[in-house]
Amino acid sequence: MKYNILYLLVLLVLASCQTNNETIKDGNQLRNSKKIKVGVFKGNGAGAVSVIETIEALKIDTGIDAVPISAVDIQKGDLADFDAIIIPGGSGSKQLNNLGESGAKKLRDFVRLKGKGIVGICAGAYFLSSTAGYPNLQLASSVHIDRAHYNRGRGLVQLALTEKGEEFFPELKGHKTFLQYYDGPVLVHSDSTKGDYQELGTFVTDIHPDNFAPIGITPGKTFLLRQEVGKGRVFLSAGHPESTPGMRWMVPRMVRWVTKSKAVSYNPKWIKPQINDSAIIFDSALRKYEKSNFWKLFSQDPKEQVQAMNNLYSIRSRPGVRWNMGLLRSENSATRKRAAQLLKLTEYGDALPDLREAAILEKDVATKAAIDSAIYFLAHK
Repeated sequence: MKYNILYLLVLLVLASCQTNNETIKDGNQLRNSKKIKVGVFKGNGAGAVSVIETIEALKIDTGIDAVPISAVDIQKGDLADFDAIIIPGGSGSKQLNNLGESGAKKLRDFVRLKGKGIVGICAGAYFLSSTAGYPNLQLASSVHIDRAHYNRGRGLVQLALTEKGEEFFPELKGHKTFLQYYDGPVLVHSDSTKGDYQELGTFVTDIHPDNFAPIGITPGKTFLLRQEVGKGRVFLSAGHPESTPGMRWMVPRMVRWVTKSKAVSYNPKWIKPQINDSAIIFDSALRKYEKSNFWKLFSQDPKEQVQAMNNLYSIRSRPGVRWNMGLLRSENSATRKRAAQLLKLTEYGDALPDLREAAILEKDVATKAAIDSAIYFLAHK
């Protein structure tokens, strides 16, 4: 009896150890490791959608645990619980204002002194740079140019990977590379700042819709940048991989680098650079076309609704992806079915609660099958 009790105690201890050392599967790789803890900044200036989409992109990597973190959390000392922080899209200057001087110092020390990692996406790349006369964290030795046209435009833009970029993202070698872009910084290496400036990608697309910005500014400028800073690491992206179907896996890859963690492979279903073959820039005519198709989503004609949904997808409308969630609640089964298909096609994981509720309520067999297919695809990493 005494030995049986001792045996049970040993089993309990072993079980306890296993819960603290989770088994993680990435692609075809199995390994034992603690999860990488990532905080996505959600303070004033951080776009709510950017926070959501960044966290959803990080879920592709089952070795990463991502949660939002606020300026108050940072003041309380919660940075100590994280391996990396992501500064998402929004407004870099407003995010820095929300952190305050003491919060900014804590973030600098987090990287430089504690040896942790930080990733800046779009506004976050403004935030992490060292542009004179502009409020930023001065970690990366990059500056953004042509500040007079910071709101230069949006759309799907092409970038070219450098040799280092192809080594870092081998899945993209031999493919044209496109990412969503929304008024991101045009970066160059600062002449006055020393540092290991490793350019992984440069702009190909010349972004100047309606001739608002000068021609020839963006091509050849830095789009993707990584750098060692003090004891830590930073990674900057001028565009939005977290918002680009087929490319969202790039975000956890960035996190693994800044946290000095081993790169892992991802399920091939997430890696689809081939779905885009040309840049799409939203000039005034395309913005008008996007808006007109939004209003058609309220049509009582299901054929017109579905056509509008398809039109929005064809121009890679970022807001159009999210509009499909509401269309799951259309009275038209054809509209509900296409909404589910598009949410799957655009990898919109934040729609899982909407899809699961729609699956419970759905009576049409073909539509139910489309909803279930989307749920299965999005829920299985």
